[in-house]
Amino acid sequence: MNAPDLPAGLLAIADRYDVLLCDVWGVIHNGRESFPAAWAALRRFAEERGPVVLISNAPRPSRAVLPQLDGLGVPRSAWSAFVSSGDATRVLLSARAPGPAWALGPERDWPLYEGLGLDFAGPKEAAFIACTGPVDDEAETPEDYRERFVACIERGVAMICANPDIVVQRGERLVYCGGALAQLYDALGGEVLMAGKPHPAIYDLALAEAARLLGRPVDRTRVLCIGDGLPTDVLGAQAQNLDCLFIADGIHRAEISDAQGRLDPALAGGRLAAEGLFSRYLMAELSW
Repeated sequence: MNAPDLPAGLLAIADRYDVLLCDVWGVIHNGRESFPAAWAALRRFAEERGPVVLISNAPRPSRAVLPQLDGLGVPRSAWSAFVSSGDATRVLLSARAPGPAWALGPERDWPLYEGLGLDFAGPKEAAFIACTGPVDDEAETPEDYRERFVACIERGVAMICANPDIVVQRGERLVYCGGALAQLYDALGGEVLMAGKPHPAIYDLALAEAARLLGRPVDRTRVLCIGDGLPTDVLGAQAQNLDCLFIADGIHRAEISDAQGRLDPALAGGRLAAEGLFSRYLMAELSW
C-alpha cells in the first residue's frame, strides 16, 4: 500500500472536499481538555468549504454528548451536525424492546435508553446485554466481567454494544470502552451486534446529515473522514471507500512516535500496513 501524504494542515487539502466526517474524542479533545487548533480548523472548513459532521462512538444520543463539548470549550460553530454511535444503536435496541436488557455501563449513559420502552434486569434474567462500557472505567477491566459473560453466553444471550471503541484517551491515560467488553464477549463465543464505527449504520446517518446540509446528494469522492482510531475511524473510512486523514497523536501515539515523542511517519505507515489499512493522509494533530 502507498504511504500516506503528509499535509502541513487541513488548508493544504481542504479544496478537495465538500464534507468532513470528523471523530471527536482523540481529535478534538481528550476527555479533559479540548484542542483549540483542531476545532479552529473545523470551524474554518465549516465557514469556507462545507458541512462538518461530527461522527462519534459515544454510546449516548448525540444530544446528550453536547454538554461535554460545551464544557470543554468547543464552539458549536466548529461543526454542522453530530451523529453518535448511541443514535445508531437505538435502532438496534428498539427492535428488542421490551427486553429485558442487562444495561451494562455507567449511569451517565442512561440517556441511551430514554423512550425505547425497555425493561431492565440483571445478567441472570436479561434477554440481551446492552453494553456501553465498564460500570467503572477508571478501575475495571474486561476480565472483571468474564464470569458473568460466560454465564450469559451459555444461555444464548446476545450483546448490543453501543461503543465499539476498545480504549479512549482520558487525559494522559487510556481507559477501556465498550468495545473491549464486546471483544471479550466475542472471543468467548458470544454474539455481538454494533452500529458505531467502523460499522455501516453510523456512516449512513452521517452521510444523510451531510446531504441534508448540502441540499443535494453527497459526492463520496469529496468526503474526508478524520480520526485517530485504526480499528474504528480508519477501518470505517476504508470500508466505506472514503478518504481518511489519520490523526497520529491519539490512542496510537505511543506506537508511532520516536524516542522524543514526535510522530514518526515510517512507524505510522508500518502500523497501518500491519493492519491492512490505508489512510490517504497523516498528521500528528489536526490544524488548519
